[in-house]
Amino acid sequence: MFNINNPEVKFALDAVRQAAKLVQTVQTETAENALTKGDKSPVTVADFASQALVSHMLMQRFPDAVLVGEEASDALKEEGAEHLLEQVTGYAARFIPDAKPDTVCEWIDRGAADPAKRFWTLDPIDGTKGFIRGDQYAVALALVEDGDVKIGVLGCPNLTDGYISEPGGAGTLMIAVRGEGTWLTSMADADNNDWKRIQASPRANPTEARLMRSFESGHTDVSKIDEISSALGTEAEPVRMDSQAKYAVLAVGAGEVILRLLSPKMPNYQEKIWDQAAGAIVLEEAGGRISDLSGKPLDFSVGRKLVNNRGVLATNGLLHDAALKALKDVGA
Repeated sequence: MFNINNPEVKFALDAVRQAAKLVQTVQTETAENALTKGDKSPVTVADFASQALVSHMLMQRFPDAVLVGEEASDALKEEGAEHLLEQVTGYAARFIPDAKPDTVCEWIDRGAADPAKRFWTLDPIDGTKGFIRGDQYAVALALVEDGDVKIGVLGCPNLTDGYISEPGGAGTLMIAVRGEGTWLTSMADADNNDWKRIQASPRANPTEARLMRSFESGHTDVSKIDEISSALGTEAEPVRMDSQAKYAVLAVGAGEVILRLLSPKMPNYQEKIWDQAAGAIVLEEAGGRISDLSGKPLDFSVGRKLVNNRGVLATNGLLHDAALKALKDVGA
C-alpha cells in the first residue's frame, strides 16, 4: 500500500477529489458556457474554477510550492467576460467561501509559473470536449522532481472501476506513487481507504491489442493510426475515449496501446507536460511503459512542453517494442 499519510499524497488526493467534485457540479448544471481560447480548444467555467481551487489548496498546504497549470485568467479579464468571471467565482466560492473575482484570478495565475527543480503540474480538465459532451474527462495532477514524476493522481468522474464509461456513476480516483504502485478507488470511497492495486494488461500478442482511440482527432493523425493498427496486426475492436482517462483504462488492464501522433495540421505540435505527467506515472507504476514515438522517455525537465519528445506511445509494456516497430514500418 502507498503511504496515504504522506502530506503530499494527502494533498494530491484531496485536491483532485475536490476539483473533480467541482467540475462534476458544473457539468451537471451547465456544460455549455464555453469560450474559445487562442488555440481553438474550448475552455469552460469548470477549467478556471478547478485550477483556482487546486491552486488555493496548494497555497494553503505548501505556500512555497510551484504550480505549472494549463489556464491563465486573461480571458476572464476581457471586456464582456464579467459574467463568466462571476460564474467561475461562484463555483469556486462553494469550496472556498471567501473567493472573490480578484483572488480567483490570482489563484488561477499562480499556475503560470515555469517548472522548477520540484513542481506540481495540473490539467484542471483534460478532455474539455468530452466534458462538454457529457462524456469522459479527467482532473490530472502530478508532482515532478528533477524531471521525474513522483506522484500522479487522476480524477475521472464519469469512469467506473477505472474502465467503464458511466456518466453519473461512482467515478474513479487513481493514484500512483513512484515505487509504490498504482491504486484505484471510487470517488465516493476515497475517505474509506478502500484502495485496490491495479496492473496493466498481460496481453502480449499484437493481434489482441486494444488501441485507445480518441473521439477528437485534432491532435493526432487518424489515417496513420489505421496504418499502424494494420502493421501491428491488431484484430481487436478499438476503445474510444477522451482525455487521460485512457491512461486509467490502460493501467487497469482494459486496453493495451495509446498513440499520440502528430497531426498533419500541426506537424510541429509539442505535448504539454500537464497532458501527460499524471497519466505517465499511473501507467508506469501499473507495469506499463510510455515513451515518445521514437522510444525516448518523456522528458519533463525542460519547461512547460515536452520539447525533447515527438508524440507519445503508451502501452501495457509487453507490446511496446512491437508498437515501436509498427511505427517505424509505417514511417510515423
